[in-house]
Amino acid sequence: MKFSLLLLFAFVSTCWSPVAYSKELYGRMGLGYNAEFANTTQTNGVPAISFKYGFAPRLALELVAGFYSGTGGTGVAALKLMQTMHAESYLNFYYLFGAGLVSANSVSGTEFLGGLGTEFFIPGIESVGFSFETGIAVENLTSPSKSFVLETFGLSFIQAGMHFYF
Repeated sequence: MKFSLLLLFAFVSTCWSPVAYSKELYGRMGLGYNAEFANTTQTNGVPAISFKYGFAPRLALELVAGFYSGTGGTGVAALKLMQTMHAESYLNFYYLFGAGLVSANSVSGTEFLGGLGTEFFIPGIESVGFSFETGIAVENLTSPSKSFVLETFGLSFIQAGMHFYF
């Protein structure tokens, strides 16, 4: 009898528990910047312009593009996929996967990212999202030395990204 009452209480409290409101980015486009790929660590590196779109309730896609045309030019074209794992009132915690083509100082190649990140929103300024991310990057740059690099990354919101959502 006690077990059935406990089970009934658990079922009722689950059905009538308060809804956790998170930042829903489904169907919204964000315009901002991303400074995550290898071109920003090289000399003359620049952050890239970023277009982020929530194409499912907890899934977002980000297109990243940037360049520097001066001596020792730099460029990046990349795509990131982010899946929200945990959502709070003004914060989304997600994992990410990314791939891009990077070039810097006459060296070009590919870079792959995998990691965790969070995007937070300041109450009252809810169309601007600040993100920071950490994880592992794999770079395969074609140069005379044919370098292959495995590295960790950790970027604050000043580097990882900022988006204004429409």
